[in-house]
Amino acid sequence: MTVIPEDELEFRFYRAGGPGGQNVNKVSTAVQMRFDALNSPSLSESVKQRLMKLAGSRLTLDGFILINAVRHRTQERNRADAIARLQAMVDEASIAPVYRVPTRPTRASKERRLVAKTHRAGIKSGRGKPTAQD
Repeated sequence: MTVIPEDELEFRFYRAGGPGGQNVNKVSTAVQMRFDALNSPSLSESVKQRLMKLAGSRLTLDGFILINAVRHRTQERNRADAIARLQAMVDEASIAPVYRVPTRPTRASKERRLVAKTHRAGIKSGRGKPTAQD
């Protein structure tokens, strides 16, 4: 698990809409966090590539990941929420994908399949209308 140091994160605070009463018009509680994923020294190259792929539309052209947090009424909780969401993305990107090794069916399994098909075909052919035999 890779932990992102806080000195690699940039925070910008702005006024958010939504619940909060009169407070919402006066206090900048919403957080926009920027993380330079492309030039981060704390991530390996493979993790960077997977993280930038995971970021999707949150990734800018210059390699920054932007996370907006407006769920909570306080700046501290929104800041913690943004950090937690980035950490979850980094944790997911840290897991290397397991590649499937292709295998081939054995001769015995092929034969069993063909015997089962023949048996099933016999059952189905017996369901037709009886033919007139003199």
